[in-house]
Amino acid sequence: MSLEPFQQQIARRHFLKHSGSGIGAAALATLLDPSTLAAATGPHFAPQAKRVIWLTQAGAPSQLDLFDHKPGLVEQFDKDLPPSVRGDQRLTGMTSGQTRFPVAPSAFRFQQHGQSGMWLSELLPHTAKLADDICLIRSLHTEAINHDPAMTLLQTGHQIGGRPAFGAWASYGLGTENRDLPTFVALISRPSGPTNAQPLHERMWGAGFLPSRHQGVRLSSGPDPVLYLSNPEGITDRRRRAMLDDLSKLNQIRFAETQDPAITARIDQYEMAYRMQAAVPELADMSQEPAQVFENYGPESQKPGSYAANCILARRLAERGVRFIQLYHRGWDQHNHLPQGIRSQCYDIDQPTAALLTELKQRDMLKDTLVIWGGEFGRTVYSQGALTHDDYGRDHHPRCFSIWLAGAGIRGGYTHGETDDFSYNVVKDPVHIHDLNATALHLLGLDHTRLTYRFQGRDYRLTDVHGELIRSILS
Repeated sequence: MSLEPFQQQIARRHFLKHSGSGIGAAALATLLDPSTLAAATGPHFAPQAKRVIWLTQAGAPSQLDLFDHKPGLVEQFDKDLPPSVRGDQRLTGMTSGQTRFPVAPSAFRFQQHGQSGMWLSELLPHTAKLADDICLIRSLHTEAINHDPAMTLLQTGHQIGGRPAFGAWASYGLGTENRDLPTFVALISRPSGPTNAQPLHERMWGAGFLPSRHQGVRLSSGPDPVLYLSNPEGITDRRRRAMLDDLSKLNQIRFAETQDPAITARIDQYEMAYRMQAAVPELADMSQEPAQVFENYGPESQKPGSYAANCILARRLAERGVRFIQLYHRGWDQHNHLPQGIRSQCYDIDQPTAALLTELKQRDMLKDTLVIWGGEFGRTVYSQGALTHDDYGRDHHPRCFSIWLAGAGIRGGYTHGETDDFSYNVVKDPVHIHDLNATALHLLGLDHTRLTYRFQGRDYRLTDVHGELIRSILS
């Protein structure tokens, strides 16, 4: 006679006997300190930032037209880019067949702003008023030359999909401050003008090989911010609760048999979805926001799904303890007609971004909120396609680009790094994507070399085996 049925019965009795106290203890821990339940490590040292709002400009904004002032290029108009500048750097398939690489100076004026004298484009008048609050990095570089691998590297530390996004690592390391909302939320805004918008894949806010409870939850505009969250017609909250309780019991029995951690993750997801049914509608309802708020964020702020509306939503998420907020604004991929396209994009983002920073300051939140603005790579100094004084395009350029940071622990009014006269190569203080991520983790109180997860026999981390702190940008 096989002893297997008796062994399974014993295993079940053991599980049911001992799991009650364990589940009760976990529930008590959640009530006393919600952050302890999901955190794998907790901060390694005192954090300066409690949360991150990453304003991701998908498609690669042109550093030459926004941040990297190169007045000497005016004299180089329509001259060929010197081969010594480009060297053996690779080109994309979109310009590798060009017979010439004519230099295209920016069509826009630059001016110094604030006590720091930071150079910014006329396209960013609202951001310019906060020049002394932001730290501009002009020497970022990456290996990826096309959008998908570049965005994947920016978000996950690797060009190939399958690894956890930054927000998932933050959730894994620090846990949650609000058990009724996800730790990691993604928002995607719609450009107001005609654009060439690159697709964004869900792996950009995925958990990779981390437990699935750490993955980002995308909030959409419309009546259902989270798809399939609302109860179907005829299903009451009481009935939903009873169904989840019964389902949880079945899952616990299955877990006792298999010890599969995916089952407990599934239980967590069901419970989070139930709690979100009450929390998300209140979060998304902006009807109680004062009229002045919408005026501050600009004319697009009352249009659901716009960048301005999502900036307000990002502030509301931050107020409610969401740890990591990733706001994607698509449409920066300007291979042609760049002056027209970039004007439209800056119309979308300039006033709302400045309003978000201003509100965070007014609410005493900027001191512990890290705000990051930027894309996945830069744009070429040479024109893609036809070139005139007021019309040109720019191809992808990974060798140097600009981003800015503000808030918790960041040195405001500081410009870091320099590029050559053509904004083609970094000549001072280079910053790699891994360095940026290591520094952001540091501000959250996490040592990027110690925040690891063992998977398939090796320890992984967001920065792989790379990354150095950018100490000069820290206050």
